[in-house]
Amino acid sequence: MSVAELIDVEVAYGGRGALGPFSLALAAGEIVALVGPSGCGKSTALRLLAGLEAPQKGQVRRGARPGETAVVFQSPTLAPWLTARSNVALPLELSGVSKRDARERADAALARVGLSGREAARPAQLSGGMAMRVSLARALVTSPRLLLLDEPFAALDEITRRALADDVLALWRETGPATVFVTHSVEEAVYMASRVVVMSPGPGRILAELATPQSLPRPPGFRTTPQFRETVEQVSAALAQGMAAA
Repeated sequence: MSVAELIDVEVAYGGRGALGPFSLALAAGEIVALVGPSGCGKSTALRLLAGLEAPQKGQVRRGARPGETAVVFQSPTLAPWLTARSNVALPLELSGVSKRDARERADAALARVGLSGREAARPAQLSGGMAMRVSLARALVTSPRLLLLDEPFAALDEITRRALADDVLALWRETGPATVFVTHSVEEAVYMASRVVVMSPGPGRILAELATPQSLPRPPGFRTTPQFRETVEQVSAALAQGMAAA
């Protein structure tokens, strides 16, 4: 069974179509990137997968049980009055894990994202990249089966984006959650995912699906290979064709 699946879903807001019909099946351990123009329903699809809203038509099937799904948004959405340790420990404590165990697991999660020594820092004391790492640690501390990333690097500079992309792939290799990654960046999509889904202008439908070359995580220099550049151009062409036909 798929970890999560959208089957001919349709969503409209105020009588205007936002998504669909749209279908997507996510296998265990797979990373899928959703790319498309603004307003095509990428984030709506993510909310359906997360169980944060329901479609007007179609079905959402979730193999992941409650508590096995984690979402990382464009903003780190950290509680500003809590330390990094307490922010990461929070979902564990809410699920009934003892405070001591939750904080030990939080410290281990922060270490995995390169933030050892910053456990007591509050969000205002962290850079944008560090805050996003805390958000990733909080998402992964529960060992989710399904990880949903909604443009998590959009507000960051290019160097930080690339570093965090490699961090996410390294963490994915350790824990193996099925992952959906929403982005406006074609290069980021091809680098991060094993499969790229290209969406049409809203209401979003699937224009193309492209498998990316080589295995995850990416080898050094992957961005400079002909296979990477060719796939980027294929995705870009599919996007351009969809915009022209809209």
